[in-house]
Amino acid sequence: MKQSLPTKIIAHTILMLGAITMIIPFLWTISTSLKQLSEVFIFPPKLFGEKLMWENFLRISDRFPFETYFLNSLKITVIVVIAQLITSSMAGFVFARLKFKYREALFGLYLATMMIPAQVTLIPNFIIMRNYNLIDTHWSLILPALVSAFGTFLMRQFFMNIPGSLEEAAKIDGCSPFGVYWRVFVPLSKPAMATLAVFVFMGMWNEFLHPLIYINTQEMMTLPLGLAAMQGMYKTDWPVLMASTVLSIAPLIVIFLLAQDFFIKGVTLSGLKGE
Repeated sequence: MKQSLPTKIIAHTILMLGAITMIIPFLWTISTSLKQLSEVFIFPPKLFGEKLMWENFLRISDRFPFETYFLNSLKITVIVVIAQLITSSMAGFVFARLKFKYREALFGLYLATMMIPAQVTLIPNFIIMRNYNLIDTHWSLILPALVSAFGTFLMRQFFMNIPGSLEEAAKIDGCSPFGVYWRVFVPLSKPAMATLAVFVFMGMWNEFLHPLIYINTQEMMTLPLGLAAMQGMYKTDWPVLMASTVLSIAPLIVIFLLAQDFFIKGVTLSGLKGE
């Protein structure tokens, strides 16, 4: 149905207000990163100071080990993204295409784990990690995140939309179930995988609660935990902290721009209908 002009104006106005609300904090972060400390809290506030302080970005390493935090977050995030792409796509293929007893019941039970708050499993996971001497290691953050009910659900829904004729043709050519998954479904699932990769990357990159619980030493800290530790009790160098925040956001922007086309296709999940 065609929308009337007033409806379009109202819709675009609401969207523009929402976009402005979300972009103002980001612009203010960039603005603060380019100011002197004395200009941060002046009133009335100014978007930029008298001089653009690009040296704030060079002072980051003088204040705290940004490179260590960055590399720690990058290592953990990349490992989890790759692992979830593998486990979620394989589990999604099994629940979408392989027929076995209690398949739907098992899938429903697996999805039900998404309703359990992370805080409920925090203490049991901590006890398990402590018993295996994994506290203050990156494995305590990686192992619980290797599988994802949401990722499995996303991949299953995408695989169910792939025509069954492609699967049958692969079986006629002699492909095993794994061969069908690897040779047919994986190449066709790039949009869904790109979508999942963006979600997982954002979630792990911004993760704060679990590193706060499991990580104790500075050399093991991730970037969000390091940025929080940078805030002093009595004095905080806000321009340098905001410069660090800008650099921490940069990988998320790069990942989204690289996967933008696939991401949009994966979110809409439009295309072929399965049998």
